[in-house]
Amino acid sequence: MSGGERLMQIAVVTGTSTGIGLATSLHLAREGYRVFAGMRNLTKADALQSAAAAENLHVEIVELDICDSASVEAAFAKIQEAGPVDVLVNNAGIGGAAPLELISEADHRQMFETNYFGAVRCIQAVLPTMRERGQGCIVNISSAVGLQATPNQIAYSASKWALECLGEALAHEVFRFGVRVVNVEPGVIMTNIFENSAEQTIYDKGSPYQPIMRRNGKIYAAGFKRGVPPERVAETVYQAISTTDSRLRWPVGADAEGFMAARHLVAAEDWVRMGDDMSDEEYNARFKAYFGVDLT
Repeated sequence: MSGGERLMQIAVVTGTSTGIGLATSLHLAREGYRVFAGMRNLTKADALQSAAAAENLHVEIVELDICDSASVEAAFAKIQEAGPVDVLVNNAGIGGAAPLELISEADHRQMFETNYFGAVRCIQAVLPTMRERGQGCIVNISSAVGLQATPNQIAYSASKWALECLGEALAHEVFRFGVRVVNVEPGVIMTNIFENSAEQTIYDKGSPYQPIMRRNGKIYAAGFKRGVPPERVAETVYQAISTTDSRLRWPVGADAEGFMAARHLVAAEDWVRMGDDMSDEEYNARFKAYFGVDLT
């Protein structure tokens, strides 16, 4: 390895075959990082490899299944041969939408296994060295639904709430060691997460939960209209790791910003009452008043 490469800071990004992970890997590499891009299925590496090669970027793809402790241990052992990790971006995750009554326990557990415990494994792989060196930054890609309890997505929302809690508490634990932790909360981003989560998504027109399902779908339809690209998240990640302050939460998109504001302005009971029978006009008006998002 050349001395020039050793001088480069090392960033690890998980879940990099598409979307936010791919965009973040490229963006950090453009900003001078040596990026190790973790990917569970290496047959999906072509898009990232081609994009990195076209710009001669320092991106190295590493096989990494965050749900497998042995895979995490092997991947980070290989990465740390190049030097200590300066930045970890916990991006890998899965989505899904279904009422709690209909989601299987297996799917619910898999959501937590990936979105929460996967991040824990990766954090524990890099944290000792970060603490000993007195520097480093851990970025958790959470979600707007990690800020606001979201019906029809309870398993996903709860897993992201758990990740939000982890980030906030861990930031406190490691503050005196000079290690920063940040939570990045994207709203609806134009990625393949919805296609990838099709098996964990249920929509049944005959279900008594159909109004909840439909309204949840309208939130995402409104997000699609805004068309926020994954590059916006990548830019936010870089901004978050580059700042010298200790800001914890970084929402991305108008919907995420609205959900963030609502945490402090909207009573939980008022949000719960929106589960009542009401016309679309009334529901949409309340949603816009609470979160600043137009569902029409």
